[in-house]
Amino acid sequence: MSQLSTNHHKSHPKILAAIPCLNEAQFIADIVTRAKKYVDKVIVIDDGSTDKTSEIARAAGAEVIRHQKRKGAGAATKSGFQAAKANHADVLVTLDGDGQHNPDEIPMLVSPISDNKADLVIGSRFPQQTQQTLQTLPTPQTNIRRYRKFGIDVITWLYNLGSRVKITDSQCCFRAHSQRLLDSIDITETGFGFSVEVLTKARKKGLIITEVPISCVYHSQGSSLHPIPHGLGVALSVIKHRLKALI
Repeated sequence: MSQLSTNHHKSHPKILAAIPCLNEAQFIADIVTRAKKYVDKVIVIDDGSTDKTSEIARAAGAEVIRHQKRKGAGAATKSGFQAAKANHADVLVTLDGDGQHNPDEIPMLVSPISDNKADLVIGSRFPQQTQQTLQTLPTPQTNIRRYRKFGIDVITWLYNLGSRVKITDSQCCFRAHSQRLLDSIDITETGFGFSVEVLTKARKKGLIITEVPISCVYHSQGSSLHPIPHGLGVALSVIKHRLKALI
């Protein structure tokens, strides 16, 4: 059995929230303000925005790390990992800045790590009975489109293939990470392939992965990528990292 992080001996683990975003001036103040209620520090990673995302985030009380040019979601999340380690965080929560994730659900994600039961907690938009939960989770509120759900299901299937412990949502970036995970995993993917890179490396290192049900609301004004090249790119990343893990 793998050793978990030692947060259990602390009455209040230090929790940091990292919000990678690009041109999210419309949503970022609300996300930062609500997240601050549950964490010790909020860090916004502005990945080359051309709007006032950075200024609004600072005014709302966040620390801002700004990439002068767009580097990608993986690179922005890596900056969040580095900031968490520099701040000696016990738990890092990542969530999107476009309003799709509910900051009021942060305590639910942090709880398994605080209780020393997990190293990586994934917010699942599609919970069902799984080996790690051993129970049927409630269906969360989500307005995800069918074509997007299909793509996520394919990527999750590729990740689960041959694995003893299954997950239901490999693509949700609303996650909580233990200090042990932060210390043992380095993100190398600059794009959205980082989501499966972290999962694959965590599984290879024997870290404990679990899921909790979350709500997820997609806004028409939120940033989006073309689903076909995005999905194919992430699927190829799954295959690449699984082959690396086997080697």
